[in-house]
Amino acid sequence: MTARNFDLDQLRTFLSVIDAEGFSAAARRAGALQSTISMKIKRLEAQTGQPLLLRLGRRVVPTAAGMHVAKQARRILDLNDQAWGDLSSERVSGSVRIGVPDDYASRLSETIRNFRLSHPDVELDLSCAFSVDLLQQVQEGTLDLVVVTRQPNVPGGDVLMRENLVWVAAPGFQPAADDPLPLSVYPRDMCVFRSSMTSALSAAGVPWKIVYTSMSLTGQSAMVGAGLAITALTRSMVPPELEAVDPSVLPTLPALPEIEIALHRRPGRPTDAARILGDMIRERLG
Repeated sequence: MTARNFDLDQLRTFLSVIDAEGFSAAARRAGALQSTISMKIKRLEAQTGQPLLLRLGRRVVPTAAGMHVAKQARRILDLNDQAWGDLSSERVSGSVRIGVPDDYASRLSETIRNFRLSHPDVELDLSCAFSVDLLQQVQEGTLDLVVVTRQPNVPGGDVLMRENLVWVAAPGFQPAADDPLPLSVYPRDMCVFRSSMTSALSAAGVPWKIVYTSMSLTGQSAMVGAGLAITALTRSMVPPELEAVDPSVLPTLPALPEIEIALHRRPGRPTDAARILGDMIRERLG
């Protein structure tokens, strides 16, 4: 029987689509064209001889065959990454303390998994909090690395990527014509998304009111998904049950600014483990 081999890049792409629940979200996370992602999936399906993904509304889910391939793909890729890690000349130990907002955690999951496989002797401690809190902790040295939304008047850090904020609402959302625009926001002074929304609306002369305040993206999504409010997110953060608002549908909404996602390191010389993980994050997101 002729041996057949999977393409590891196609398997990684396939898993990224499953994890992101869509082609466009996977492409944004990878910094690739959606057509490139689609082509790799088509080639993988052609090789296996059966469909591996199924569209359910706005979401993409694996078929029965796709679930089987995904399970084996994770094992194959783990073994591949472990093998390369074992061959690495950089055998490091110690610990790395990294902080990231909940909103960005999914962006780093693959990088952190690969780091664990390549450097099994390193103890990894991951914390989730708001960007302003994480910046304070890394400046105080209680965290080694943080990936955060760059804050106004906070210098330093390496810009990993830039994204435009977009208005986000439930499908078919239409605010009452005579009422202020209902907003779902994060707490005051905790997130630049809130100030970006309110500043843009005030500058455009659009009346607004805050109807819901939540510490989490899950809470925001629940209120917005119920059609009770509108909010702002980066396009890659928009969950499947919500959608970016088409400007032609709500033309009174002003454009929102661009935000920067940055990597900050604690003061002083980093440990080898922190340096390696920081370099991996820059390579993945930069």
